[in-house]
Amino acid sequence: MKRLFLMAAVMMVSFLSMPAKAQLNVNVNIGQQPLWGPTGYDHVDYYYLPEVESYYYVPQKQFIYLNGNDWVFANNLPSRYGNYNLYNGYKVVINSPKPYLNFKNDKVKYAKYKGNKGQLVIRDSRDSKYYVVKGHPHGMPPGQAKKIYGKANNGKGNNGKGHGNGKGKH
Repeated sequence: MKRLFLMAAVMMVSFLSMPAKAQLNVNVNIGQQPLWGPTGYDHVDYYYLPEVESYYYVPQKQFIYLNGNDWVFANNLPSRYGNYNLYNGYKVVINSPKPYLNFKNDKVKYAKYKGNKGQLVIRDSRDSKYYVVKGHPHGMPPGQAKKIYGKANNGKGNNGKGHGNGKGKH
């Protein structure tokens, strides 16, 4: 009995003394986000632009907008939005696949943000994590961003939920 107890105690001590291995999964795409994107997000798939009722797909750097009944994927917004200022317009972060398929709901849900100019954009941020964005006024030297952000993998940072106000509300 004594031997059994001693064996159990040794096994328990060895089990508890094993180094804990924690894995942190973070998917960061800050370097892909445009200078006019709102601050507060480590990961963004899409922005919805309520004032022009269009989307922007961050990984492909493409705007998505309706032309009649068809969704158009393009590098620029159409000329009818020539006066729209991406730095001043409000952006809603949406991290779900193909959000434009939910356009009718988004149009109603986010209409209240039309004309709202209260977002800090990446270009104007003094947070060093945004210095990796190409064209940032405080940009990092070549190669520095990869050293810092190059080891990202598959989880979600803050899941990008919210409206660019850094509060994470959806």
